[in-house]
Amino acid sequence: MASLKPITIIGGGLAGLTLGIGLRQRDIPVTIQEAGRYPRHRVCGEFISGSGQIVLERLGLLDHLRKAGAIYARTVMFICGGAQSPVRRLAAPALCLSRYKMDALLAEQFQTSGGELRAQSRWTSDPGSEGIVLASGRRLQSSEKNAHTGVRWFGVKAHVASSTPVNLEADLEMHLSPDGYVGVSRIDDGQVNVCGLFQARADERRPESKTEWLRGQDGSLLRKRLNAAEFETASFCSVAGIQLKPQRATNKKECCIGDALTMTPPVTGNGMSMAFESAEAAIEPLTGYSRGQLTWTDAQQQIARRCDASFSRRLAWARVLQWMMVSRPIHSGLKKFLLRSDLIWRLMFAQTR
Repeated sequence: MASLKPITIIGGGLAGLTLGIGLRQRDIPVTIQEAGRYPRHRVCGEFISGSGQIVLERLGLLDHLRKAGAIYARTVMFICGGAQSPVRRLAAPALCLSRYKMDALLAEQFQTSGGELRAQSRWTSDPGSEGIVLASGRRLQSSEKNAHTGVRWFGVKAHVASSTPVNLEADLEMHLSPDGYVGVSRIDDGQVNVCGLFQARADERRPESKTEWLRGQDGSLLRKRLNAAEFETASFCSVAGIQLKPQRATNKKECCIGDALTMTPPVTGNGMSMAFESAEAAIEPLTGYSRGQLTWTDAQQQIARRCDASFSRRLAWARVLQWMMVSRPIHSGLKKFLLRSDLIWRLMFAQTR
């Protein structure tokens, strides 16, 4: 039997590690090159909702996350100013675990399976070369125009210590404003994850402290929830220049998965699931390439077609949902109707998964 061709994955986040584990389960030689270190915090909703749990179960990883302390979220509520939705039950429970634990756990599983993990090491060669998979996270941009003006999106995340409990009405609360939104959800160890996506406008004054963005505007329910909360300093992290415009895998010259391919607006709660799903979509084509059954071009095209088939529709709907969440005309006129409409809720939830 001919020797197996090695696969190199650039980026050791959710998508890269999951792909690496799936390939090692098929005895494919894999190296993951990760610029950061383990463990560390990342800007993330830490909320797996959708088909991602099915992928994790098929790869034998779901039980590991449960044993690490993952908890289930079963209810959600949206709040905008003085209006709020009913507390609604999710169609299927979401799994919640801090990325600090999750990434470390997946890294350990990858190494235990025989994969080579090179942490704190940056890739400096062409990411479009044969045998290279790009899973290096979000795509940067200078600005993205919405209906009002050119803006830059940035994300902020921190954990509230279990010593200062947060009184939530639902397992996940989404607090909306014209500047963005903040998700507040229970996670492992009695902590609460607070993660926000915001628009930075040049013509508006911004709070000096990014944690003040997370606490919300004065008088808001979010401010009431978090006013006395103590954020864990080590958990604070932020990213800027986030690109939310949908991308098609078939338009990429590199072989991309996860956020390196495309991001879904965080309000959908489906970003982590898409990372796992895109990783699974790449396993069989890359196995075929490694075993000499497919050319690199054929493997890359198969991965691209699988990802586009899985994600194109939900990304289009997510774009609509993102606009609804931050549109100022919507906030000023239709927010009560949209928040209380069961039809809109069911439609958007179903179409973004």
